[in-house]
Amino acid sequence: MKLSLSLLSLVMLVATACNQAVETKPNDTQFPHLSGPYLGQLLPDSIPQLFAPGVVSTGMFTRDVAITPDGKEIYFCVSIGNYTYATILCTKEVNGEWLPPEIVSFSGGPGVMDFEPALSVDGSRLFFLSNRPHGDEPVGDQDIWVVDRTPEGWSTPQNLGAPVNTDGGEFFPSLTSNGTLYFTRNKKGSGLNQIYRSKWEDGAFQEPELLPEQVNCGTNRFNAFVAPDESYMIVPATGMADAFDGADYYLVFRDLKDRWTEPVNLGEKVNLDNARGWSPYVSPDGRFFFFMATRTNEIEQAHWSYNHLIELNNSPGNGNADIYWVDAGFIEKMKEKVAGD
Repeated sequence: MKLSLSLLSLVMLVATACNQAVETKPNDTQFPHLSGPYLGQLLPDSIPQLFAPGVVSTGMFTRDVAITPDGKEIYFCVSIGNYTYATILCTKEVNGEWLPPEIVSFSGGPGVMDFEPALSVDGSRLFFLSNRPHGDEPVGDQDIWVVDRTPEGWSTPQNLGAPVNTDGGEFFPSLTSNGTLYFTRNKKGSGLNQIYRSKWEDGAFQEPELLPEQVNCGTNRFNAFVAPDESYMIVPATGMADAFDGADYYLVFRDLKDRWTEPVNLGEKVNLDNARGWSPYVSPDGRFFFFMATRTNEIEQAHWSYNHLIELNNSPGNGNADIYWVDAGFIEKMKEKVAGD
């Protein structure tokens, strides 16, 4: 079929306009005006609350938190399509107001999974999991990478290399004040995850050390957070006798002689039935515990309709992972209880 020149021009103009409409970015003015610490959110007490609903916890699969020492940058991660798209986001406070989250500058792009950010105690370095290609390794091998803060922003990502990274999987970095790196590792082709630590000496990470059974508890464990002073760890573990669900959070304390206590379940306020979690974090000021959980809101019979199902699907509490936070004072109370026992 032939078209006149004028009609063809009109068709092309309409097609161009349609393409531009599809590619239009969301209007930043729709982002709420937020100011104050922690995105200006109402601070939680001893009952866990969703963190920044509609901004951080949106209904997408959301987990992992890292906050700079000054509290002005908050990093978190989202995944779509079972990690088909998985990346690190950052929201910053500038001139007293929080900006909309953006994908970090060091992202590997749509075909790469970047997850699990962890900041050094001074905020000058950011470690993270990435399955981007490195050397002879194709996309898919999980390694720990690092970027350094420069006057222009984050540097080009660097693979930590040996002895931390191997041909197996290394992930979920967590740093102490003296630079020791805690992380999880599995052998190539294995689903068994174990927690290691690598000390920072003479400007390099040393041969990783497998941590004892108190830390590597249960039938499997992963993604452990270590306190900056190395006095405790929060360990997500499976196969524990007192578990509420498949993966629960446990607290393990360490003394000055490098001895670890037996793991203690964080209890039903955190570890609900049918609400798995495997991403713990404590804020730099030690005040708040952040954790990922796969909780689902209930629908009342009166609201049992297609429209409410759509609303639930597009909101936090839809069964995808969300980020919750709670006052971290329970950690010291549990330490006192463990010492008393």
